[in-house]
Amino acid sequence: MMEHELAAARQAAEASPGHGDGRFPPLLKVGVFPDSVEAQFRSMFTLIEEEALQSDPAQAAAIGGIVTRSNYRIPAELMDRLPGLRIIATNGVGYDGIALDHARRKNIVVTNTPDVLNKAVAELAVGLLLALLRKLPAADGFVRTGAWEDAPFPLGGSLAGKKVGIVGLGRIGKEIAQRLVPFEVDLSYFGRARQEVPWRHFDSLQAMARHVDVLILSCPGGAATRHIVDAAVLRALGPLGLVVNVARGSVVHEADLCHALANGIIQGAALDVFESEPLGESPLRHMSNVILAPHIGSATHETRRQMAELAIRNLVSFFTTGRAVTPVA
Repeated sequence: MMEHELAAARQAAEASPGHGDGRFPPLLKVGVFPDSVEAQFRSMFTLIEEEALQSDPAQAAAIGGIVTRSNYRIPAELMDRLPGLRIIATNGVGYDGIALDHARRKNIVVTNTPDVLNKAVAELAVGLLLALLRKLPAADGFVRTGAWEDAPFPLGGSLAGKKVGIVGLGRIGKEIAQRLVPFEVDLSYFGRARQEVPWRHFDSLQAMARHVDVLILSCPGGAATRHIVDAAVLRALGPLGLVVNVARGSVVHEADLCHALANGIIQGAALDVFESEPLGESPLRHMSNVILAPHIGSATHETRRQMAELAIRNLVSFFTTGRAVTPVA
């Protein structure tokens, strides 16, 4: 959102019914935001921290919205504690942590920030895959520790010619596919329906896993996709298979994945998301055939700024017109 648009939004808010004092309703901030992103929100809204609400529950009556990130939960109990809550704006595309059915029953609008993070997540997916194939973290350590003076570094694998299957060919899945095409891979995808794309469609995830060398997960989270990558899928992928997850940690049965990695059922994995975040004392932390990232799919300065701008547009539009820009269907 440009500066003149923010100014226009503020003027509209001042002129709108119920906001004659020039201020939007306070927002409850759920989660930790980068300083620059939080500053964007504070330039337009009064933010109330969760700790402040706990120490002074009377503030709950004034809160008109929640601003959060996609890796935090907004349970029904929290909504019920906020009698004036009208909108939940999440910075991210995922909203599986929000009790969506409960929000709908209470006529609370839920918004997300689609599209603006697609490119960043797709870039990370390809980067993780290349790092896994070429053993880049290990190669960095090999040079830093001086091991290169004593022996050559072990060979890695090529991406060219690999069969890559994308689980979930939505906006992000398509961005990933487009970035993989120049690497001369054989692309396939698994999804509910065949799409008008030049790549092979599978309606069985196990069948696609048997066909490919690499599974890239970019599907939504939630009940419908919970643990769809389980022991059976990993066995189908096989001992040379690789898994890259930039979707949701819930998509993978983590215990099955740990077993598969530890016992040579698959070759390796690169993971940006986990069933529990931050990752605790998981066996994954001690496996040399795994690359771990701290949920940084959208974590670029440019993308986070754009996400915050879209979330602000959603909030401003809703409080001034009653309509959000990108409501969740």
